Amino acid sequence: FSGDVLNLLDDITELKPTVFVSVPRLWNRIYDKINAGINESGLLTRSMFNAAYSSKKQALAAGDMTGGKWGKFWDWLVFSKLRAKLGGQVQFMVSGASPISPDVMSFLRVCFANVVEGYGLSEVGIVTVSGFDDPSVGHVGPPLSCVEIKLEDIPDMNYFHSDQPYPRGEVCVRGPTVFQGYYNDEAKTKEVLDEDGWFHTGDVGCWIPGGKLKIIDRKKNLFKLAQGEYVAPEKIEQICERSPFVFQIFVYGDSLRSDLVAVVAPDPDYMLVWAKERGLPQNMNTLCQDRGVVMSVLRSIQEQGRSSKLHGFEQVKAIYLTPEPFTIEAGLLTPTMKLKRPQLKAQFENAIAAMYAGLDKKD
Repeated sequence: FSGDVLNLLDDITELKPTVFVSVPRLWNRIYDKINAGINESGLLTRSMFNAAYSSKKQALAAGDMTGGKWGKFWDWLVFSKLRAKLGGQVQFMVSGASPISPDVMSFLRVCFANVVEGYGLSEVGIVTVSGFDDPSVGHVGPPLSCVEIKLEDIPDMNYFHSDQPYPRGEVCVRGPTVFQGYYNDEAKTKEVLDEDGWFHTGDVGCWIPGGKLKIIDRKKNLFKLAQGEYVAPEKIEQICERSPFVFQIFVYGDSLRSDLVAVVAPDPDYMLVWAKERGLPQNMNTLCQDRGVVMSVLRSIQEQGRSSKLHGFEQVKAIYLTPEPFTIEAGLLTPTMKLKRPQLKAQFENAIAAMYAGLDKKD
């Protein structure tokens, strides 16, 4: 095990896991790498993959979890090679921590078979899991029998449990798996645990047919921009991460400002290949300071925002590229790989100020 997050896929091939639990950021990385490899392959390989993928995806969508009449054949001929890249011994995969793109989830199910999405927190444990026998995607499944879940109104964000056709609101959890409180921190406990035993997760969900929960937004870390609009940075970051340029991203907004800015740690695997094709230097430090490169990354991020139908105020208007990824060792990530926002703000304070100064000049 190298300990370097950029070499994680190589480590996985070497370690040969049987159960693979991870976050959408890594699934996105696997999705992008496989698609990049397919696009760079010859016509025969691309045609074979497309035929296999289309055949098996249609079978899964129809409820045939075996992959259809040709499922085993395509698994042997095509998808076994992809599974070998994850060590070849994975029995099932679980995605959690944040919502995964339906496109990526479908891709994983076609290529790697048994994949489910779960939802939970350290304070409540796992509370929902989608089923292996459920062909639908875009949700985290129904509640487990050990918990109750309700959706509480969030008027500031226009989410109400009375919304039709899908009730929406903050996900609240109650049951024996819910914690009793934070150690020696009664004030913080009262912020999230009410008198009736409901834990307020800070996530926004909606009920969809079949009693399944879909996570659609984030209330926690919500901030208001100068024009009065509320913004959930995690939702925007998840969308921006779909850009092949982006390895990590920290979206920042200020109540005195009307625009969002972001600090981006580019994916060197993609960036260096992209730069080589354009005759640019093969040096991440140099590329991150190149104005043309910065604008290309920004355009790619904004295109992801448009395709995901972000509002204008949710679009990132300026970015700063850092060649060094955010790490736990640098104090910028939690042990579960979530962003430490106050620390990131302090680390990139000068870059944030410079981005806003640049936007002011444009105005």
